[in-house]
Amino acid sequence: MLAVADGTLRARASKVDAVTAALDLTADPVDLARALVDIASPSREEAEIAGAVHAALDAVVAGLAGAGRTEVIRDGNRVLARTLRGLPTRVVLAGHLDTVPVADNVPCRVTGAGDEVVLHGCGTVDMKSGDAVFLHLFATLADSDELAHDLTLVLYDCEEIEATANGLGVLERTHRDWLTGDVAILGEPTGGLIEAGCQGTLRIRVHARGVRAHSARSWLGDNSVHRLAPVLTALAAYAARSVDIDGCVYREGLQAVRMSAGVAGNTVPDEAWLDVNFRSAPDRDPDAALEHALGALGLTRVPRVEPGEEPPRGPGLYWELTDLSPGALPGLGASAAADLVRAAGGRVRAKYGWTDVSRFAALGIPAVNLGPGDPGLAHKRDEHCPAAQIVEVTDLLRDYLTTPG
Repeated sequence: MLAVADGTLRARASKVDAVTAALDLTADPVDLARALVDIASPSREEAEIAGAVHAALDAVVAGLAGAGRTEVIRDGNRVLARTLRGLPTRVVLAGHLDTVPVADNVPCRVTGAGDEVVLHGCGTVDMKSGDAVFLHLFATLADSDELAHDLTLVLYDCEEIEATANGLGVLERTHRDWLTGDVAILGEPTGGLIEAGCQGTLRIRVHARGVRAHSARSWLGDNSVHRLAPVLTALAAYAARSVDIDGCVYREGLQAVRMSAGVAGNTVPDEAWLDVNFRSAPDRDPDAALEHALGALGLTRVPRVEPGEEPPRGPGLYWELTDLSPGALPGLGASAAADLVRAAGGRVRAKYGWTDVSRFAALGIPAVNLGPGDPGLAHKRDEHCPAAQIVEVTDLLRDYLTTPG
């Protein structure tokens, strides 16, 4: 981690005044991260932060000397900006503005001193610190002679909820041309390392049907929970695969994540369901991932029901696909991605979770995750990010963006 001037961080820690309405994108990125955290923005409530970011970017562009070389637009609660410098390559900096619901952790709280300053609060990890880095770099490099790559900044809403609401997915339909580039960097928390690609994810709901009866006369019924036993046995015995792709090791996982059954403590249940989540390595396409999961669960010959369709009455098992998102290969062989790996000192690992790098990969754009914050702290009530890590990622990306490929 980079050492940060003691006086600078002490000054950051001493700032306890309320956030002003205007964001200063050229100021210290740590202060900017704190200001973003102080604007609560749980999914579907991003209007205030989108407005503040849009206004701040407009102010930056208005103050640039190179008129016509930068543009900013707003599409709902999605804000986009890009340089039009005619540079050889284009780098997309993408991040989501929403967070999970606030848990008494807004406004931001600062602890520590010197190079041990830490920001605490909702979004400090996932991913307003990453947003702050991207906004600061765009504002300070957009018109700089040092800039070696054209930039596109994409800040969007509703990443933390169902995929159908995802703002990046909306932009694929409304502003597809803004999502082109030679490499995309998602500011998801990675602890300052590059996390390449991402694993795919799917969820299967296994429905069990039985016959209801009084538990004192259980032989008159057919217990739907017991019908799930073979599936649970298969899950308990499942051996997860690990696979090395471009030097990144992805470890798969097949887990029961939720179940429901029963109507009373003296009744044999006639309905039960079990949700299973499969995290697949990116060398499996969605069809292959689904085929593997069904085979591992022993459901290959079990009838399928469509979402919202009621399984037939009478004893039996059925399965329903409730979620499916493809993974993304690392793509580190692409020139712009390889340059980024070099700038990061070769510190690369696999991304186990699913992120929007998958959307860029589907568009044919190599994409990686790189941002401040420990991903293990994302969504926690005590979410927090070291200030020095925000500075480290800012410096790493500034070096990359000002170094010709």
